[in-house]
Amino acid sequence: RCQRWVENCRRADLEDKTPDQLNKHYRLCAKHFETSMICRSSPYRTVLRDNAVPTIFDLTSHLNNPHSRHRKRIKELSEDEIRTLKQQKIDDAFERKQATQESNENNEQNTVSEEGGEEQEEKTIPLTLEERENKDYLKSLFEILILMGKQNIPLDGHNIDELPEGIFTSDNFQALLEYRINGGDEVLRKRFEMTAVNLEYCSKTQQKQMLEICENCVREETLREVRDSHFFSIVTDEVVDIAGEEHLPVLVRFVDESHNLREEFIGFLPYEADPEILAVKFHATITEKWGLNMEYCRGQAYIVSSGFASKMKVVATRLLEKYPQAVYTLCSSCALNVWLAKSVPVVGVSIALGTIEEVCCLFNQSPQLLVELDNTISALFQDNNEKGNELKKICRSQWTGRHDTFEVLVDLLQALVLCLDAVSSDFSVRWNNFIVGRAFVLSSALTDFDFIVTIVIMKNVLSFTRAFGKNLQGQTSDVFFAAGSLTAVLHSLNEVMENIEVYHEFWFEEATNLATKLDVQIKLPGKFLRAQQGNFDPDMTSENYYKEILSVPTVEHIIQELKDIFSEQHLKALKCLSLVPSVMGQLKFNTSEEHHADMFKNDLPNPDTLSAELHCWRIKWKHRGKDIELPATIYEALHLPDIKFFPNVYALLKVLCLLPVMKVENEKYGLGRKRLKAYLKNTLTGQRSSNLALLNINIDIKYDLDLMVDTYIKLYP
Repeated sequence: RCQRWVENCRRADLEDKTPDQLNKHYRLCAKHFETSMICRSSPYRTVLRDNAVPTIFDLTSHLNNPHSRHRKRIKELSEDEIRTLKQQKIDDAFERKQATQESNENNEQNTVSEEGGEEQEEKTIPLTLEERENKDYLKSLFEILILMGKQNIPLDGHNIDELPEGIFTSDNFQALLEYRINGGDEVLRKRFEMTAVNLEYCSKTQQKQMLEICENCVREETLREVRDSHFFSIVTDEVVDIAGEEHLPVLVRFVDESHNLREEFIGFLPYEADPEILAVKFHATITEKWGLNMEYCRGQAYIVSSGFASKMKVVATRLLEKYPQAVYTLCSSCALNVWLAKSVPVVGVSIALGTIEEVCCLFNQSPQLLVELDNTISALFQDNNEKGNELKKICRSQWTGRHDTFEVLVDLLQALVLCLDAVSSDFSVRWNNFIVGRAFVLSSALTDFDFIVTIVIMKNVLSFTRAFGKNLQGQTSDVFFAAGSLTAVLHSLNEVMENIEVYHEFWFEEATNLATKLDVQIKLPGKFLRAQQGNFDPDMTSENYYKEILSVPTVEHIIQELKDIFSEQHLKALKCLSLVPSVMGQLKFNTSEEHHADMFKNDLPNPDTLSAELHCWRIKWKHRGKDIELPATIYEALHLPDIKFFPNVYALLKVLCLLPVMKVENEKYGLGRKRLKAYLKNTLTGQRSSNLALLNINIDIKYDLDLMVDTYIKLYP
């Protein structure tokens, strides 16, 4: 393609250059390409399509202006162009100057400048006093907005409904602006010294425009690193409420130039109820707005709330249809059993999960409540102190995200009910009205027979995947061997499905025993009886009802979900983990990565030498010195001093660690998700802003104030 560009440009002086030299040192103006060849992903980048070739050239304009400093030399030089030696020297001097400037640019070949190319005046026109003051003024505004984002200060201050009529109070942005003026900012003082004190210095529209530019500039810093790394994975978190609207948090995984796997937050995507529309907008945002090439995407994972799983699965399926290499996987930060439970398409399971979260949230809000629960557990487990102490410890953690959440809940249920009953019936001033009210409501929810049956059946069904899921969040060797155990897990679940009557009978008996212990009546759900409206089948028993409505669909769904999430491609990728020396050692260095690495063949720098290189890699570790330990993780292998001598192995390890199922080994590079959780926890729903959130979560990213100012002036002249 480089050769075609040179030929179309008729640059005889570039014909002997290599593609690497052309890519590194030369640029071509956007005006030489058809509009259809250009993908304008954002105000900051103009990206060419992969098959773009320059076709628009005016090769005669220089004849009308033979003394132009910006003339290009072409194959057929006219007599006028070489008339004098002086003119030729001017041309040569200019070209040397131009080449020097171009050699300092580090953008990709497909990124082209929109700003007039070689015919733009090289000299920078000095700014007028007014223009300089305007830029300084805008820079001050941007500094205030960035401060507000980093410190998580909402734009609005007092709610206007709370103020008496006729009273003007500054919002947070204006208050900081006034504080800066009082602190001696001459630029702002001169701008606003004649402005009435009860007027807004900066309109909401202008604040929004500037915030969008801040957000885009900060995001672009991360995206630039992602593009430089080439390969990446996309991960979304649970749907969140941003100022009354549902949004999907999006994170990106990539290996940076220091060989560190990083997971960074890059923004919120407005959530759509229609999964097909969501899939289209999700793809458009990533490729067009954020400028990432999905051909380099090697993994996708979605952490979902109950009820959203089926929609995000549609998104994953649509992306897989377009990009088969974007393997659909589980996310390392979410336990497999929790993920499976949230994806079960049974209303009773979604309600049970919501109730569990509310119970956990209530006890975490009140240390007094936790003490009360400790006392209740101690009384119930007098004969088994070890079990009681273990449950007390679990209660003080985020136990709703554990692999054995339903097992813990069944063990804790009696203690939770007794504790909540004691609180809701205590009329002293010990508990406030909110806690008493919530305790009463949650106690009623926990003692509903529908809830009890649901958690007992989920506990038993998910017991078959618990060890498998725990290994997926373990060490690299655990993940490798877990991939080989999936067949056994599916075999067990299929055996349960074939004998569902027998299994369900045992599960239902356990549920009725627990209900009897809590004095809960065993009955059909009221909503089911009301729906029958007199057409009730007298032969329908509670046991049969829950078998058809809960046990059968749950087991069927989990079997299918495991098959979908652990596709053939996904399993082949996980089997490539035998490249990690510690796994290789456990296999007695008898491994065959070549077969499984075929799916990544196009990602390798030298695929033809892969077999020989893998042989050298095995020999290196098999015959290592006695004092040399085998690297146990991909992170350790990527940081080996001599990894550069194994380029194919490095490329494979780099792509493997991008799979969302692999955990980020170094915690300091996985802060994006933690900061996202902290922002959502510490910010009221009505005060959340997708723009300010990005600034707050990416607090350590460097930013260019001058770029923000120039972009604003360009977009809003």
